[in-house]
Amino acid sequence: MLDDALLDDPAALERADTGGALLALAGAGARIRNALRLADEAGLGALRPDGRPRTVLVAGHRSALAAGDILAALGGTACPVLTLGPVAGAPEESDQAPAHLLDLGWYLPGWVGSLDLLVVASDDGSEPGLCALIEQAYLRGCSAAVIAPVDSPLAQAAVQARALPLPYATADRARGNDRGADAVTPDDLPPEDPGALWAILAPLLALAGRIGVAPADGRSLQAAADRLDEVAVRCRPDAAAYLNPGKSLAGRLAGGLPLLWGDGPLTAAVARRFAALLADRAGHPALTGVLPQALAEHRGLFAARLGGGTGTEDFFRDRVDEPDPLRLQVLLLRRIIDEADSVPAAPDEPEGDTEGGPSRTEDRDTAALHRTVARAQRLAEAHEVVLGELAVAHTDPLEALAELVGITDFAAVYLGLAGGA
Repeated sequence: MLDDALLDDPAALERADTGGALLALAGAGARIRNALRLADEAGLGALRPDGRPRTVLVAGHRSALAAGDILAALGGTACPVLTLGPVAGAPEESDQAPAHLLDLGWYLPGWVGSLDLLVVASDDGSEPGLCALIEQAYLRGCSAAVIAPVDSPLAQAAVQARALPLPYATADRARGNDRGADAVTPDDLPPEDPGALWAILAPLLALAGRIGVAPADGRSLQAAADRLDEVAVRCRPDAAAYLNPGKSLAGRLAGGLPLLWGDGPLTAAVARRFAALLADRAGHPALTGVLPQALAEHRGLFAARLGGGTGTEDFFRDRVDEPDPLRLQVLLLRRIIDEADSVPAAPDEPEGDTEGGPSRTEDRDTAALHRTVARAQRLAEAHEVVLGELAVAHTDPLEALAELVGITDFAAVYLGLAGGA
């Protein structure tokens, strides 16, 4: 049950947000600028790469994997980007690492060598498994970069393995510890700083731009930071729910099972990030997919009548002790390149390349996307399932990413605060 009164009470929100999650999200733009400054001071600006790596591997957990997922979506076909998540490894002895990090292990694929680049990222920097991974890369002759807090064991391992150290931009917390810190036992996984994604993603994208893996440069990253500042103003706690996209999205998702669908690789990566934060911050489950595959993957949920339809239920049954039904809803995340992309356009005379070149290919892709979105809308309507959209219109993919992630991050935190998570 969502507490609407709490959402409209800034003072109550501040009291409920004991870990300062809203403050962390409000400072996401500043976090990017600080991360870029630290990366430049560490020598990233002076980097002169000799060609593009064969493969980029991003290793870590939680926000590090989300950052790698986003890099893979932004990079497209320029260079393969793989994420290396943790597996259950042999316990490592460490006096500095928390208990929940000791059993995590990372291993390089057997084919990784001198033609590849490994990027290890952590907001903690004390994972013994990541330190061992850096050593593996060094023995293989694989180039490496490390994003970790200064003076952490992982940063020290980077220096020893001759990897490029990129400092992790920590948050300046004005008050309190993270949410629920007092209740976390040594064996628990503590909640993650919601701003950690940008502290990892900013230097990762800056590095990717330098080596030609993704279309990211200082100007576009600064524009993304500015966009996050704008989102923070729109989603501030004292903004009314009907004017606050974060609060309104939280209200739409409360009490239902969201299907988060992206219309492409980038929005699908945002959907996966949103689902992870909904689980972490709000204790709210969500399923993700990318069109058109999502239509087939989630077909059974529609067929099971989890939507709003009443079907053949007994109208006269006793509902007093009956639990609330699971309500299915679809949230379509879209990046609209221009106004013509928002609705299917009428066929016009061909312009530009008429020989089947890139412009014709892009037109066909856009038309196919329109048809897929229309199919999704018809499917939802046929099963009486609510389908909503969260669309942004930016030519720069980083600005689109910043707005989508910014709004959905605020929505997850607001849902957790007002839902009593």
